[in-house]
Amino acid sequence: MNTPAPLILLAAGGTGGHVFPAEALARELLGRGLRVGLITDQRGNKFSDDLGIPVYRVAASALGKGFLAKLRSIAVMGFGVWQAGRTLKQLRPAAIVGFGGYPSVPSLYAAVQRHVPIILHEQNAILGRANRVLMNKASIVATSFPHVVGLKPGPSTRLVHTGNPVRPAFATLRATPYPALEPEGMLHLLVLGGSLGARIFSSAVPHALALLPEPMRRRIIVSQQCRKENIEEARAAYAAAGIHADLATFFNDVPDRMAAAHLFVGRSGGSTVAELTAVGRPAIFVPFPHGHAGEQTANAEAVAEAGGAWLIPEHALTPETLAVRIESLMQMPETLNKAAMASRAWGTISAADNLADCVLEAIGHAPSRIQRQDTNTDTTLSDRDAASAGDGSKDHAA
Repeated sequence: MNTPAPLILLAAGGTGGHVFPAEALARELLGRGLRVGLITDQRGNKFSDDLGIPVYRVAASALGKGFLAKLRSIAVMGFGVWQAGRTLKQLRPAAIVGFGGYPSVPSLYAAVQRHVPIILHEQNAILGRANRVLMNKASIVATSFPHVVGLKPGPSTRLVHTGNPVRPAFATLRATPYPALEPEGMLHLLVLGGSLGARIFSSAVPHALALLPEPMRRRIIVSQQCRKENIEEARAAYAAAGIHADLATFFNDVPDRMAAAHLFVGRSGGSTVAELTAVGRPAIFVPFPHGHAGEQTANAEAVAEAGGAWLIPEHALTPETLAVRIESLMQMPETLNKAAMASRAWGTISAADNLADCVLEAIGHAPSRIQRQDTNTDTTLSDRDAASAGDGSKDHAA
């Protein structure tokens, strides 16, 4: 009788920033012959259906505001821990990988109770609340950024800088050269508002481009994702300025549009930063200002300090400030070209491979390939371009 391959559970849910790295890791683990399952809440439907992995759902809730809301959240989380514990008892996973966000919390607490090895992955440059609470219980905390604020691991927790796993559609485009902007060439501008959209870009970007000299406006092609309630207003503004713009509430081909872009304008969530730098495209980041700890600002600062991006705080984003930046870049295209090289140098497509190594090491199924750094407690895995594989999802209630 053959012994089944180890089962690895991925605890992820909520926004795409938590789910997409989990999806990339799932593909890598499946490609290595392991079994994989997703344990999530009702918002875990962003996970790719084509992987065919079982999905187990448990109750979870963000911490509400006010006494009664907090009490309700605690009750929901407690029920979720009970559900997750029952699921873990049935499945007996070899390890569980948490990707942050409140949907991961019940499963990870249940894993602590059942002594299941935990690996945490942090997508941002500031440690998230869920990972902050659980990091001392983890065997390994893997980070996307070389330096992460808030890391205070326990004596048995090891830190590893793996990078942030990106989906294969972005990884394969790393080989696509940056379409260097010619002095009088067309500028392809990609504008995205993050997984939740952003009204501010629908107003600021078209009005900024309208301030450019008319010869420059003729050289710009815009691809922009807008909220449904803002799209016609943005379309009218572009038309009035004589700018060619392709607007939609959702693009199915974001990787290809990113590869074709000379410049990106948008938020700086962990997955957006990872995808842009994997492909190697420069950006003007306008961080989401209402994160709990300013993580998007820290993300943007890391890439900007490396020379791959520029940062404009949302409170400073006006048509005038954005127009000045874009006009200067169009006047000095070599600046864009250098920023693209810096972006690519900062990014990686081997993060899923690196994180899979951590998982295998945590369950004792692989020799360590970790290179220890002498200068601090972080460790870094070698940068290798990973081949992804995987096939196909059942849904289970816990």
